[in-house]
Amino acid sequence: MVDADQTFVIVGGGLAGAKAAETLRAEGFTGRVILICDERDHPYERPPLSKGYLLGSAERGSVFVHEPAWYAQHDVELHLGATAASLDRAAKTVRFGEDGTTVRYDKLLLATGAEPRRLDIPGTDLVGVHHLRRLAHSERLKGVLTSLGRDNGHLVIAGAGWIGLEIAAAARHYGAEVTVVHRGPTPLHSVLGPELGALFAELHSEHGVRFHFGASLTEITGQDGMVLAARTDDGEEHPAHAVLAAIGAAPRTALAEAAGLELADPASGGGVLVDERLRTSDPDIYAAGDVASFPHGLFGTRLRVEHWANALNGGPAAARSMLGRDEIYDRVPYFFTDQYDLGMEYSGWAPPGSYDQVVIRGDAGKREFIAFWVREGRVLAGMNVNVWDVTGPIQALIRSREVVDTEALADPHVPLEGLVA
Repeated sequence: MVDADQTFVIVGGGLAGAKAAETLRAEGFTGRVILICDERDHPYERPPLSKGYLLGSAERGSVFVHEPAWYAQHDVELHLGATAASLDRAAKTVRFGEDGTTVRYDKLLLATGAEPRRLDIPGTDLVGVHHLRRLAHSERLKGVLTSLGRDNGHLVIAGAGWIGLEIAAAARHYGAEVTVVHRGPTPLHSVLGPELGALFAELHSEHGVRFHFGASLTEITGQDGMVLAARTDDGEEHPAHAVLAAIGAAPRTALAEAAGLELADPASGGGVLVDERLRTSDPDIYAAGDVASFPHGLFGTRLRVEHWANALNGGPAAARSMLGRDEIYDRVPYFFTDQYDLGMEYSGWAPPGSYDQVVIRGDAGKREFIAFWVREGRVLAGMNVNVWDVTGPIQALIRSREVVDTEALADPHVPLEGLVA
């Protein structure tokens, strides 16, 4: 039984950290819970920042994980606008960066998340260069897109991943002109491969987005301190009144690295190394969410997942591990997106090279279908596009590891549930 005199500290005030604090209390932990958040806003969810909130269809208050009063009501000590400057593993203390005070912990959770990668090119100091990670970024970007739409302005987006494409859709919603510059041959090439990446290229092209594939930005030019154009490494120049960097995110591992915790190889995604119970190389320190690199038995590899569901489920799983529960974290990765009239959910893990076939069930031309990434007859991942209430059966197929009849898999008249023994 956990002693009521114990102190559990959570570093990181995003979804993973907030849900971990919630789970500690729900599981009956009566000790001290300290949640350190380096933003001044209460913990919030990030998907609305590039979706509903950015589009203006969701209110600001809807993004928060809990009502502000929840933390005091559940005796969670919330430190907003505070940074954890260092860890002393021997003394089991966290030092605050603002005033140098320390707090002792019995168990510690790192939920420090990730930071957007910056463009390392001339011109990034100009007014009009943006990235998106925090609520304040989304609020600023909403104003920029509104202005661009009103004045027929141009937005150049570096990167055609999920964030880049969702912001492209939002920019077109406001009426802005959009050019997306992407090194790969299709959007989302490293996630969906060429087969489905082409679908997203077509979707955005139909809505007026211009793509410049096979290129990278090399310089942002300006006048009077303002963005004027963006140049690429193949000699092209695109007019721009604003530039958005959407070239990925890097795990925030500085605190863990300085404390001597084991880290994952940056070539495989980086992050803090944890075991199947989300414990780091220090048995009293755990990691969850974007920053954690965890072994996934189903896929036989380490994963670092930056999506909402990993924070939603990983924070509670880490909390239960901190309480001594014998729980293995092996959730099937899941994410979703909404772009124009396309809604999509993706479950699994199937990077290019890991599969030998893509099976389509439904009508891809009408964008009402399910795509399955298959290797030797076994489903590795599934993506349902404008087809709903199938996440459970898709994940059951992935978990079963069973060889399935691909003709039956492609047949909408064959229930997915019937494909798993």
